[in-house]
Amino acid sequence: MITKIKQFFNTRVTDTNADQTSVRQQQIQLAAAALMVEIMVTDGLVSPDEETVIMTLLESSFALSRNEAEELFELARQEVTEASSLFQFTTLVNEHFSADEKFTLLTQAWKVALADGLIDKYEENLIRRLADLLHIGHSQFIRAKIQARDVK
Repeated sequence: MITKIKQFFNTRVTDTNADQTSVRQQQIQLAAAALMVEIMVTDGLVSPDEETVIMTLLESSFALSRNEAEELFELARQEVTEASSLFQFTTLVNEHFSADEKFTLLTQAWKVALADGLIDKYEENLIRRLADLLHIGHSQFIRAKIQARDVK
């Protein structure tokens, strides 16, 4: 697993000074992608619509090509299967995301949950836990849900 992650990161790094910064940025992207994938798989049903939403969000959020987004998506799926909790992902997000970026990530989580047309109780519970771990209050939690639902 670590080899695949390093390969993914190293394909985008050109000099050694940028190496550490770029790898850290890729780890943050992987953490955000893994959180989206976690929402997708939590109800036990993975729809093509959810996958498409995640791919689109990865492309737009991180300025990735379709191929890069696909690679990141697959790495995130692998990370989720090996992860024991959300904490390893939310720690990176908390260290490196601003409050606005965390809110955006929460809104994206809602978009993933809404992609198949049904918000499962397990998805909603997981997003609520995610909001708590990201130190996002209840009013922002609701605002993110509304924004994800109303903005297509």
